[in-house]
Amino acid sequence: MEVFKYKKAFKLMNYGKRFGLLSLTLVFLSLGLIFVKGFNYGIDFAGGTLIQIQYESKAPIGEVRKAISSDKAYEGASVTYFGGEDEIVIRTKMSSQSLGKDIGDTVTALLKDTGTFDVRRVDIVGAKVGSELREKGLMAMVLAILGILIYVSLRFEWRFALASVLALVHDATIAMGAIALFGIEVNLDTLAAILTLLGYSINDTIIVFDRIRDEIRTLKTPDLSEVINESVTRTLSRTTLTSLTTLFVVLALFLFGGEIIQSFSFTLMVGIMVGTYSSIFVASPMLIWLGFSVSDFREKEAQKLKREKEKEKMRQMYEQGTL
Repeated sequence: MEVFKYKKAFKLMNYGKRFGLLSLTLVFLSLGLIFVKGFNYGIDFAGGTLIQIQYESKAPIGEVRKAISSDKAYEGASVTYFGGEDEIVIRTKMSSQSLGKDIGDTVTALLKDTGTFDVRRVDIVGAKVGSELREKGLMAMVLAILGILIYVSLRFEWRFALASVLALVHDATIAMGAIALFGIEVNLDTLAAILTLLGYSINDTIIVFDRIRDEIRTLKTPDLSEVINESVTRTLSRTTLTSLTTLFVVLALFLFGGEIIQSFSFTLMVGIMVGTYSSIFVASPMLIWLGFSVSDFREKEAQKLKREKEKEKMRQMYEQGTL
């Protein structure tokens, strides 16, 4: 299915510097938000307690907030709906100081006048555990990027690998900047979304790079910009359809999936848009900025083909007994 009908390639690389400047601006703004505003860490990373409560009918969230605030131990706790209107979640930074008593019994006593309910879950994460999870999460991202760098280096060459990794860093940074800007809770689901984003983005970039490599072999021009323009134009319909269908699904999850997957769906939603943009307007022009040479590539390909032919000739001679 062709979304974009074309008779000649779009001159997208003519705007490479403008898109590069836009990307640098977004990255620096995102870094500013991350370091100045910071993240809204959830219980997974900051430590604290999560209490999930289900009522027989609609939860009186106003009464619950009033009852919870009457106990100083729960000062600053947040009370939100969870899934439906009959279920709520209480989040508080209190953790280790309450390990000596049953939090479920304490909450039951505080909320006894708010209706009939059942304490379904109590999760406690200490500050030390939260810190370890943050470190391991960061390590997971670093290892994922290094793995991608090695894979693309083996499949293509180092300029392709460096361009793809820089594009991934660009995508992850802007996604995390958006998380900081809108105060989205950073938890294990958010980390999973960022790792998913890395996989989605590199898949998009590899498809464009594959087409660039094929067009280098097919087209006669030595101009890399023309090769990239042709390659991106040919993959534009596929990229648009894939990104839009994925975005619609994630948007539905964000709007109707409830708070439990809000951080995951928001991160993916931003990541899909940024990842699609970067595979075309960041990773591809970066090959030009890194000094990739079409002529050198063709020469290497010719040498490789020559060696393969020589090996095949030697193999045939060996089979015929003439070697």
